[in-house]
Amino acid sequence: MPQEKAQKSIIYPEVKVKDVLRAFWRGIKPQKWWLFVIFISMVAASVTTIIVPIFYKQFFDVIAGAGDKGEVARQLVFIILEVLVLDGVVWLGYRIATYANNIYQPTAIARLKQQSYDYLMQHSYSFFTNSFAGSLVQRVNRFARSFETLSDRLIWDVLPLVVRVISVLIVVFFINKWITLIIFIWVTIFLLFNIIFSRWKLKYDIKVAEIDSKTTGYLADTISNQNNVQLFNGYNFESTGYKKITGEQAKVTSFAWNLDSIMEATQAFLGFAIQFILFFYAIKYWQQGLVTVGVFVMLQFYILNLIDQLWGFTRVIRYAYQSYADAKEMVEILNLPHEIVDIPAAKSLELSSGEIKFENLSFNFNETRKVLGDINLIIKPGEKVALIGPSGAGKTTFVRLLLRLYSPTAGKILIDGQDIAEATQESLRQNISMVPQDPILFHRTLAENIAYGARGATMDEIARAAELAHCDDFIANLPYKFDTFVGERGIKLSGGERQRVAIARAILKNAPVLVLDEATSSLDSHSEMLIQDALSTLMHGKTTIVIAHRLSTIQKMDRIIVIDQGKIIEQGSHKDLLEKENSLYKKLWELQAGGFLKSPDNEESEDDLEIEDENDEEKGNHGEAKLTNF
Repeated sequence: MPQEKAQKSIIYPEVKVKDVLRAFWRGIKPQKWWLFVIFISMVAASVTTIIVPIFYKQFFDVIAGAGDKGEVARQLVFIILEVLVLDGVVWLGYRIATYANNIYQPTAIARLKQQSYDYLMQHSYSFFTNSFAGSLVQRVNRFARSFETLSDRLIWDVLPLVVRVISVLIVVFFINKWITLIIFIWVTIFLLFNIIFSRWKLKYDIKVAEIDSKTTGYLADTISNQNNVQLFNGYNFESTGYKKITGEQAKVTSFAWNLDSIMEATQAFLGFAIQFILFFYAIKYWQQGLVTVGVFVMLQFYILNLIDQLWGFTRVIRYAYQSYADAKEMVEILNLPHEIVDIPAAKSLELSSGEIKFENLSFNFNETRKVLGDINLIIKPGEKVALIGPSGAGKTTFVRLLLRLYSPTAGKILIDGQDIAEATQESLRQNISMVPQDPILFHRTLAENIAYGARGATMDEIARAAELAHCDDFIANLPYKFDTFVGERGIKLSGGERQRVAIARAILKNAPVLVLDEATSSLDSHSEMLIQDALSTLMHGKTTIVIAHRLSTIQKMDRIIVIDQGKIIEQGSHKDLLEKENSLYKKLWELQAGGFLKSPDNEESEDDLEIEDENDEEKGNHGEAKLTNF
């Protein structure tokens, strides 16, 4: 499946139970005193619960004994008053524990989600390109949910069970040590069976969690690409793929549930077996006068209570391992070192002129695929440089290295003499504005999207940037103007409208270094013409790097750099490169424009060529350029 291929490129560290507990503790630690209050309250309530049957033993021993009924009645009333007080202690203990838990747990869950989000979002660009967004969302949510499940089970099940088992053994020991031994052996068998069986079953619980993530990832992938599914008649294909993966999930889940049924059947057998064995021996000891009638009542209460607690322990074990399986996937991400990090002594990048220097820069993907090799280049302050070359030549990687979305395999990048690897990533990206070829917007208002690079901007500044990017003409027709939500990934806007919003964002950010990655590729000729002045204004005084396929848009660049097979093979102005013999740029230019105009079989005028190119642009063909330029 696609997700499997994606995940193979990320090597996650091995995660053990202690790693999961350590991750949980980071969320719990600030609330540890509330956890202490819960612990004390639950221990007090559980111990008191075991003390109550002792008074019921006295109650029935008094009834069974001879004596004046009036005196007996007074003794019975006194006993039930004592029971009432003890029940009140139990009630108070649970109320305090509940109140403390209502404060401790939601806050800890929120903190764990925040910690997961903060660490996740600092992973590298390549991490996210190799992961499904739906699966990552599922991991964060399941991590928090697994903590809630485990915390509930430990507080309300495991802690009371441990306290009650120990208390029962102590109380019964003072009555009859052999009955104590029987209870101890039975509890040990019960617990060992549950623990061993649950540990063996863990691998199947992990498979259930993994297949659930795979199902979610496939679902998210197809939903986000619903338009492609329709356009390429992929409904039956994707439906079959989803059916296959859900069928696999059903088989794995069904097998895990059958194992749960076996566990429950064994528990039921151990439950009725202990009642028979315990009362069989109790009757013998009663015959010998070693136990009283009240002991039968007390033992019945203890055994039924322990059976109920231990039966719940089965679910505790199951939930604990399922929680581990659920949390494990997120902890893998939390324990995965960030690929790109600021050095300990990283400083804020301070720009004075905006000179960019690439020294012996090389970059490989996965240490095997060479993308860029031995790049040496100086971009002068305020210089406007275009990067061109065939697809896969390394143009986009060049820019991503500048933004530190990747780390170079060798060499370094300097801005105003400062190595960007020694600067904070935040300050680096604060000084660079980028207009991507396919802008992705947040499902937020237009104003929020435009102001994303300058979040303190006023509404007047946002409106001015929108006007310069010629967004105002389509914003005026929207029902809520700047307060209009653009939809997930900006789907409610056209490609050209999204592009203009991205340009407005760059205008508002006003960073000293500007990167344009096919910034006008989604615009029609009219819209492109409208924003040429805005782009010229935006580029004024800024060090500018333009990635372009349409060569006519870069004729007036100060310098054109041609990259092929990861190397700079030529550079110069448009005129200089056209005059150079055997120039790759010249060949590309003639292929895009000159070749069409000079062909004896093609008599189109330049006007015809532009109309033809507009049709190509609608089809996503970047082969020929519109006759406009920066």
